[in-house]
Amino acid sequence: MVTDGKILMGKGEEQVFLIPSMLNRHGLIAGATGTGKTITLKVMAEGLSDIGVPVFLADIKGDVSGTALSGTDSEKMQGRLTKVGINPAEFTYHGYPSRFWDVYGKGGTPVRATISDMGPLMLSRILDLTDVQEGVLNIVFKVADDKGWKLIDFKDLKAMLTYTGEHSKELMTTYGNVSSQSIGAIQRSLLTLEDAGAEQFFGEPNLDVTDWMQTDKDGHGIINVLHCVELYQHPALYATFMLWLLSELFEVMPEAGDADKPKMVFFFDEAHLLFNDAPKVLVEKIVQVVKLIRSKGIGIFFITQSPSDIPDDVLAQLNNRVQHALRAYTPAEQKAVRAAAQSFRPNPAFKTEDVIGSLGTGCALVSFLDEEGVPSIVQQAMICPPQSAMKALDDAARAQLITMNPLHDKYSAAIDNESAYEILNEQKQKADEEKKAAEEAEAAKKQEEEAEKEKEKEQKEKDAEVLREARLAKAEATIKNGGRTSRKRESVVEKGLSSAARSIGRDVGKQITRGILGSSHKTVEKAAGSLVSNLLGGLFH
Repeated sequence: MVTDGKILMGKGEEQVFLIPSMLNRHGLIAGATGTGKTITLKVMAEGLSDIGVPVFLADIKGDVSGTALSGTDSEKMQGRLTKVGINPAEFTYHGYPSRFWDVYGKGGTPVRATISDMGPLMLSRILDLTDVQEGVLNIVFKVADDKGWKLIDFKDLKAMLTYTGEHSKELMTTYGNVSSQSIGAIQRSLLTLEDAGAEQFFGEPNLDVTDWMQTDKDGHGIINVLHCVELYQHPALYATFMLWLLSELFEVMPEAGDADKPKMVFFFDEAHLLFNDAPKVLVEKIVQVVKLIRSKGIGIFFITQSPSDIPDDVLAQLNNRVQHALRAYTPAEQKAVRAAAQSFRPNPAFKTEDVIGSLGTGCALVSFLDEEGVPSIVQQAMICPPQSAMKALDDAARAQLITMNPLHDKYSAAIDNESAYEILNEQKQKADEEKKAAEEAEAAKKQEEEAEKEKEKEQKEKDAEVLREARLAKAEATIKNGGRTSRKRESVVEKGLSSAARSIGRDVGKQITRGILGSSHKTVEKAAGSLVSNLLGGLFH
């Protein structure tokens, strides 16, 4: 609720207000689970919307979505309004212009970022890489940048890892050593991240954060609600997404200096996840962004259970503070309470450390910057009720509001532009085609050589056959010519000689046969000679 241009947050000894011009000095909402942090967050968001400041907030449990619905009156609400100094008759219940977003595209319009925009540092944090593995990932990004290959989605990063591993020897002289073990470790980490649904987050169209800096036709700031019920189940991805948003804001927004009100205010719930196990270099970058983004007209509120969840360098930048109850049963918890108490400007009326543990639900210790930028004395205040509904949207109402988002068509469908994966895949296909063509040419050449050899073999066989046939024909002709006579009648002597020759041939054949079976050649010759003598003797006697 806005009064005289200031956001009324509640009432302690007197009403407490957030000064719009001081909201780029950042803030903290802390307290144990169930102490009223979400209500405080909603009241702030509504007040910012009323003065025309767009808001981003993370909805961890799904109950913040009620900002789109009108609240309802009740005796309990009227009693609370009276306690914070508001006339119930002057308090109006209404919904606020809300747009719903979701990394997974289920509870809101899809939100995407490219691999390149995320960068190797934040990706290394998500993947929980060692220093050596982070160095290899930096090389992968550097190679892609030098070659002009865009890293947009998950398959681009996987393709680049494979390429870098396969070409590690030729890349080593320029970029340094890339071990196959490091490549394998990163690839295994990607599989884990893929199981968390990160593949849906990385891609195009990537979010333009300036699209969240809009007002409706009546000048109310749009409340952009990121549905985090599923995303929160994967803390590393949730934390990295939030860090990416901070980085995008810092890079995109121009310098604005101090203004009457901020350009936008971001509320990061479960802020401790941003810093848990974060490497020192990353924490240093967060501190730098928090310090410098103020001059760009952006306010940041961290929501967490205890101020001790936030690094001291960051905590020192959070000047508007709301501290709900903290329970202190262990030494560590008691130390956290003391630290929280010491962060406030003391109030002589009470001991801050004692009050923190006894605050009821909906009550908080509050200290905001005044018009001069000076922290006010801490007050114990009851927080105002929200004007929107405290219940969550049902699925039907959410689905309707998602489709009504004027930016839904811009972001709903993923776009797969040419990037590293497509380029490397094309190169691989070309190389495969060239290899196949070379193999086919080699096979054709070999087949041609085999065919030539077969042809030569067949020709030799034909030539041999012709030669055999020629010899056979010559032999037949010789035999035929040797037995032919030109005379029609043979003489008695010739007949006798012919008959004798045939007889000799038969006898000699028999003798030769015997000779083969054991008779000597001399016996055969002698028998033949005897036969011839007898024959000739008979002819001439």
